[in-house]
Amino acid sequence: MIKQLKGTALLIAMGFSAMAQTIDSTYDNGHYKDRQALFASLPQQKHAIVFLGNSITEAGKWNEILPGLPVQNRGISGDNSFGVLARLPQIVQAKPAKIFLLIGVNDLKREVPANVIINNCERMLSMIKAGSPRTKVYVQSILPVNDTILIEPFKKVTNANVALVNKAYEQLAKQYGYNFVNLHEPFADAKGQLKRAETPDGLHLKVSSYPAWVNYLRSKKYL
Repeated sequence: MIKQLKGTALLIAMGFSAMAQTIDSTYDNGHYKDRQALFASLPQQKHAIVFLGNSITEAGKWNEILPGLPVQNRGISGDNSFGVLARLPQIVQAKPAKIFLLIGVNDLKREVPANVIINNCERMLSMIKAGSPRTKVYVQSILPVNDTILIEPFKKVTNANVALVNKAYEQLAKQYGYNFVNLHEPFADAKGQLKRAETPDGLHLKVSSYPAWVNYLRSKKYL
């Protein structure tokens, strides 16, 4: 659990522990239920490659960018770490070959304390390790934002708190023997902002940006 984190990650968790007195952990809305119903109706694929996360994942045309591969898009717009935890057992039960996890920005939007986000991520990795030990997991960094054009609902998401959570994610990935994927490498500019050319609103990626994401994963031999 979070007490297992060492060094910087533990300081991160402590530093954020007083941020929000009331944690907004809600996730089970209409869109979440619709997507879950869809997932349940689809045929189970062997050796699936699962992209798991929120709207940034859901928007990806993964099957078109990766034709011929058993790709599953398990993104749900608006989802947070609590929602992923709730639906992860269904994914783990299918014993996928790979899981590309990207979650956390909606938690930051709601000012969920970083120690809670990190602890939820640790629970996810523990669940996968126990339930499907052969699954290769790729813990992807929360993307940077571009605060010069960032849409109002996400103004509380800053690159400073994104960096703090990502540092802990990197440590957790190492702790569990998984890969940490630093998406800032392909998508951050020299100032650490999400590249203006890649985003319509300072937070999400343009649909045309997803091939660059896949190319980056390929360059690291993750796909």
